[in-house]
Amino acid sequence: MISPGYPSEMPIFTQALAAEGARVIGVGDQPADALPEMARRSLSRYVQISSFADEGAAVDETLAALRGTNVDLVESMWEATMYLAARLRERIGTPGLDVAHTVPFRDKQVMKEVLGAAGIRVPRSVRASTIDAVRAGADEVGYPLIIKPIAGAGSMDTYRIDEPAGLDPVLPRLLGVPEVSVEEFIDAEEYTFDTISAGGRVEYYNVCWYRPRPLAMKQLEWVSPQIFSLREPDAGALAGGVAMGHAVLEVMGLGAGFAHMEWYLTADGEVVFGEIGARVGGARLADAMNYASDVDVYRGWAEAVVHGRFSQEIDRKYNAALIFKRAQGQGRIQHIEGLSRLLAEIGEHIVDLDLLPLGAPRRDWTSTMISDGVVALRHPDLDTTIEMADRVATELQLYAG
Repeated sequence: MISPGYPSEMPIFTQALAAEGARVIGVGDQPADALPEMARRSLSRYVQISSFADEGAAVDETLAALRGTNVDLVESMWEATMYLAARLRERIGTPGLDVAHTVPFRDKQVMKEVLGAAGIRVPRSVRASTIDAVRAGADEVGYPLIIKPIAGAGSMDTYRIDEPAGLDPVLPRLLGVPEVSVEEFIDAEEYTFDTISAGGRVEYYNVCWYRPRPLAMKQLEWVSPQIFSLREPDAGALAGGVAMGHAVLEVMGLGAGFAHMEWYLTADGEVVFGEIGARVGGARLADAMNYASDVDVYRGWAEAVVHGRFSQEIDRKYNAALIFKRAQGQGRIQHIEGLSRLLAEIGEHIVDLDLLPLGAPRRDWTSTMISDGVVALRHPDLDTTIEMADRVATELQLYAG
């Protein structure tokens, strides 16, 4: 298991592998004593490498440490180590995505080219690595458009440009990004298609709805971002997105494991592909799926990759909502307002409450979706779930100073 201690969900996935009977060897760049306790107790052995930044050295160091050890699977759920995992699979001879099959999952332009060639509706886009290429790409794609990293994750370094004059303030911010995709902006609601596959079959799937769209979440500090895991993922126009998701996975050739796809649904019902990663979605999407169906997708993923099956019963009981809170002001959390009233009035529907405690320093909201805390709630009725989520978004306030 590559990087068993980071990001924050990885110790849970590592624990799930061990619970499914795997003998788990962790490979990471942090000292063993710095690993979270959950990860440490789930590992049979830990290999510390110098850095993930030098991929070639990371491969050599890992193979040297594992010489004489029989390795059956190489797993990674972190975007930054997908190529490392693929190279290790090729060198060791284990099943799973090799480098060639990993490229379309990591390179957004190749991703769209592969899927577009298969007849899947993808946004028009152009690859660019220079300022002149960005300008030329913008002229070719047309406005409004999106500029985002070729190998990025989430909405980091992603910008919407509505007219040519809007390029000038954005271009200096892209100097540290090696390559970008200049992409058609799709005016639509944005959803996910999250799956666990075993033996090339989708055994579990889920649809989440972003409210508002992720780009707005990243640009507007006052917003309390919401993510809904939907009880009826096949209802109405959503069925088109689910069908597209299955088609995408067939083209991409993921045999076993998690996949996280994002897609658009326009006002006239058109479904458009966004992007896909061979990993779990971030921002606690796994928890939202668990709350919606009372399943354990961490354990389900481990069972799928270790045993080639997903045996949990899927009972879609609830719509589950995650509401992420951002404190007002700077410094340390001084005051939390509205929590007592919400707990008294809708507390029976709140399944997780994880806010920064008083005195804790406020987090940088631009670098983490979780920001200064998250509230999770659920209800069988979607309109009721939305109403409660909006109450948390507006009535619960954290103040820093």
